[in-house]
Amino acid sequence: MKKILACASLFFAVATASAQGLEKNKVQINGGVGLSGWGVPVYLGLDYGIARDFTIGAEASYSSKKISEGYLESKYSIFTFGVNGNYYFDRLLKLPNEFNLYAGATLGYANISETTTGPSALLPYHTSFAVSGIDLGLQIGGRYFFTKNLGLNLQLGGGIHTFGGRLGLTYKL
Repeated sequence: MKKILACASLFFAVATASAQGLEKNKVQINGGVGLSGWGVPVYLGLDYGIARDFTIGAEASYSSKKISEGYLESKYSIFTFGVNGNYYFDRLLKLPNEFNLYAGATLGYANISETTTGPSALLPYHTSFAVSGIDLGLQIGGRYFFTKNLGLNLQLGGGIHTFGGRLGLTYKL
C-alpha cells in the first residue's frame, strides 16, 4: 500500500509540476513591437489565467508614421486598446514546459488620426481628421521560456494595428 501511495504521490507531483500555459489566477505581462503598414507599433498587454488552458487579457498599442509627398507631409497616429481571450494547446499537444502554443480573438477600439500640412509661405495647407471604431482580430502565437518567468513571444495575426504580427517578451508574475 505504501508503494502505491508513493507512486500516486509522485505521479501527481510530476503532473502538477508540468502544468503549462498560464495557471489559473496567475498573471503575465507581454510587451514588444509589431508589424504594420502604419509604422512600428509598440504594445503592452496583460494576461490572466481564468481556467486551465484559458486566459483573458487586455492590451494597448501605439504607433506613428510620417509620409512626405512633394510639398505635403502627412503624419498618422494609431492607438488601440482591446481585450482578448486565448486557448492554450500545450497540454493537448503535450509540449515541453518551455513552450506555449495558443490561439484566440481580440476585440478592441482603434483610433486613427491623420494630419497633412503644406508649406505655409507659398501654399497654406492643413487638414486633420480622426476616425475610430471597433478593432477585431484573430491570433495564433507561441512562447519559449528561457527561464521560469521570462520568455520570448511571437504572435501572428491580430487586429487592424498589428495585422502582420508581433514579437516581444513575456514575464510571468
